[in-house]
Amino acid sequence: MCGIAGLIAGPGAPQPDAARLAAIIAAMAHRGPDAGGQTISGRVGIAQNRLAIIDLVTGDQPFFAGTAALVANGEIYNYRELRAAMPGVNFASASDCEPPLHLYLRDGPDYAKVLRGMYAIAIHDRAARRVAVSRDRWGIKPLYYAQTQEGLAFASEAQALIAAGLVGRGLRPAVRDELLQMQYTTGSDTIFPGISRLLPGETLQVADGKVVDRRRVIALPEGGPDTIPEDEALRRLDRALEESVDLHQRADVPYGMFLSGGIDSATVLTLMARLNERPVLAFTAGFAAPGAADEREAAKRVATSLGARHETLDVTEAMVWRHLPEIVACMDDPAADYAIIPTWFLAQRARQEVKVVLSGEGGDEIFAGYGRYRSAMRPWWLGGRVMRARGNFDRVKVLRQNPRNWRDGQAAAEARSATPGRTRLMAAQATDIEDWLPHDLLLKLDRCLMAHAVEGRTPLLDQGVAEVVWRLPDALKVRGGMGKWLLRKWLEKNCPAANPFGPKQGFTVPMGTWISGVGEKLGRLVAAQEGIREVAEPARVEALFRHCSGKRNSGYLAWVLLFYALWHRTHVLGLKPEGDVFEALATR
Repeated sequence: MCGIAGLIAGPGAPQPDAARLAAIIAAMAHRGPDAGGQTISGRVGIAQNRLAIIDLVTGDQPFFAGTAALVANGEIYNYRELRAAMPGVNFASASDCEPPLHLYLRDGPDYAKVLRGMYAIAIHDRAARRVAVSRDRWGIKPLYYAQTQEGLAFASEAQALIAAGLVGRGLRPAVRDELLQMQYTTGSDTIFPGISRLLPGETLQVADGKVVDRRRVIALPEGGPDTIPEDEALRRLDRALEESVDLHQRADVPYGMFLSGGIDSATVLTLMARLNERPVLAFTAGFAAPGAADEREAAKRVATSLGARHETLDVTEAMVWRHLPEIVACMDDPAADYAIIPTWFLAQRARQEVKVVLSGEGGDEIFAGYGRYRSAMRPWWLGGRVMRARGNFDRVKVLRQNPRNWRDGQAAAEARSATPGRTRLMAAQATDIEDWLPHDLLLKLDRCLMAHAVEGRTPLLDQGVAEVVWRLPDALKVRGGMGKWLLRKWLEKNCPAANPFGPKQGFTVPMGTWISGVGEKLGRLVAAQEGIREVAEPARVEALFRHCSGKRNSGYLAWVLLFYALWHRTHVLGLKPEGDVFEALATR
């Protein structure tokens, strides 16, 4: 796991400036504290900060071969198999990131089709006078780019392009409205004017400082459901899960995993326990708040049954108020998901013992776990509903005006997902996999872990798993009003302590409860923020916080406004996230 950056000059522009390239990469020093390197050749400069995970001795980047150079962020899990398939290649290292360079020299910009992993890669091909930049097909690893007067710049984090002065501070109002209404944003346009995301699976070719070609590798297999007996599906699933977890454990440094009380992380731990001789190190967070859903007991049962070493973390209200400004600051590409809070603290704790953690992200999307999928399966006359039909603030008079067109990105994803042969369930899953997954869940995982130089891996988001699971009949995904049917059946056999057919507890962070205790004070501070005054009536904001309760709606809306107020201060106004939440908001 690392950070990468690059400058590609256009015609008439000067050669990339080494100091500016260094400024971009310095803004992401947290992503790779172990080593760094850069190269400038002609009109192209590329750089990397390294978090050393595989090949600790000879794995520093850039890599060079023939007329090409590469920098990468992420892990190529099938690197050993790729090396074996290129017997005539003289590799200079044992790194997982060197094979893509030789694949590019052989296959050109289609090289990424055979990569199995999470990555953002940049390859400078001096002979072709082009740079290929690629992102993995699930969108696990981020990559951003900006077209400037001098050419094109890219980086692993959007804030690095701003910090280096390549793009000015500001925001797109339409994307801001999308954030407030859905808690995340969609598509290639970020909230920052002039900064775009590479889409999951996309490879861009850049020449003379401009994008000249786009191609994309899609994560999901084509076609509709494929008939398969349940017993055979379970056998295939077991093989696919074991292979994926085995690949995701490849590392030359200590690793562990994040364990919640749910079945996704229980699945990951079950396979890790099967594959490891030593006890697996599992980390679980809980909350010290009245009535808060606490997953620690359920996680403990699973960990004990599998012989894992189980470490728990108590996330307190004091901890949250003290660190919330820096937690929000790490989410430069914003997602107002309160799960950033336990994820950030878990990463801080895990870093004391490991550099890699496996987690269960993606399980709900790939195995069809959300209740909204079951609703989307039904036609409207039987009570079916479109996902995210209402925005967060539609029924609460807080904003100055109701945002318009905030759902356009979601609607576009829905249209693209409804391909011939797919069921309603598959279309709903595909919609979430296009935007919700990479621009909320995986974004949260990347930023919160990389803030502490920890690598996060997601073995449920794997091509081998997708090939087995994606085209399952709906009845093997959802049955009797319960999602993840096949995964539950597998877990019932392999880890009954997970109680896979028991009632779902649901994951919540008690922000509403915590906000209610300081609502009057916090409401005044939030209402006074420049970013909030632009979009909301201050008196109504204060009233929302003053009457906030532990109930999800009022507490959640107050959280979204608090998140946005802190985010706007850091990433639009350029203020440092200093002090606790009250001190930060009070600073002018």
